[in-house]
Parts: sequence; C-alpha cells; structure tokens
Amino acid sequence: MFFSEAGTRPRTWEASPSEHKKWVKVFKACDEDNKGYLSREDFKVAVVMLFGYKPTKIEADSVMSSVNPNTSGLSLEEFLSIVRKKKEVQLHRNEIRHIFTAFDRHYRGYLTLEDFKKAFKQVAPKLSERTILEVFRKIRYVSYRGHYRGKGCHELG
Repeated sequence: MFFSEAGTRPRTWEASPSEHKKWVKVFKACDEDNKGYLSREDFKVAVVMLFGYKPTKIEADSVMSSVNPNTSGLSLEEFLSIVRKKKEVQLHRNEIRHIFTAFDRHYRGYLTLEDFKKAFKQVAPKLSERTILEVFRKIRYVSYRGHYRGKGCHELG
C-alpha cells in the first residue's frame, strides 16, 4: 500500500533533483497523448517503471478515487505527491527491516523474548526489563492483529 501499515508515519523525505526529474520523465513517458494527466492504465505503467511491480486493483482504485473529479486522471502534481509518499514508505520499511535483521542474530525470521532482551541491553542498557517486556507484548499484539506474521513472536515478512 501507499501508507504505513503499523500506524506510524515515516519521516518526511525529499527527492533529489535527479530523482524528481526521473519521476517527471516517467510521467511524461506514460502520458502518451500529452493529455496532461495519467489514466488508470498509465498510472499502472508508471508504477511498474518506478517501483518494479504492477499495482493491485485496490491500490489503483485508491489512487484514482483521490483524483480531482474535474479532471480525467492524475495530474503531474498528484502523481509526484503519490510517488513521494510511496518512496517514503518504502524507505521506512527498509529501515525497519534493517533494524529487525540486526536484532535477529540467529536468522530465524522472528524475535524471541530473549533476542529482544539481548538487543535492548546493547542499545539501551538502562532500560528496565519491565519496559522491554511491555514493548515485546505490544509488538506481539500487533503481530496477532495481522500486521506482521509470526509464531507468537515478532516477524517482518
């Protein structure tokens, strides 16, 4: 999806001038008839070009439902905003995955309470065991609600 699933907002991120130019170039390439907007199909092609995957029907519906009703498609400004948000979420997920991988010392794909305690003893040695346990329980709760998969432990997948 285009927004963070765990309820946290990624930090604001700005594209480099070269990346911004690339996005504009992709918009123009996908706007074959120089209409000044992207149709639903144009948008799908643009996402494939920028992110390497075809958006799901739900993603495309979500984006197209946000389009200004006075236009027939996604303007350049709307497209750039959506791409920037998508990139922010992608970077946020990569950061989370990197941190998780650092904690997962046994390369199991999930964290046990002991893994969690060891990791926090290294990064926050003065944090109480009770606080660590509370955080672990909250993460397990999120896991059970379907945001992350796991066998009773926290796993990113």
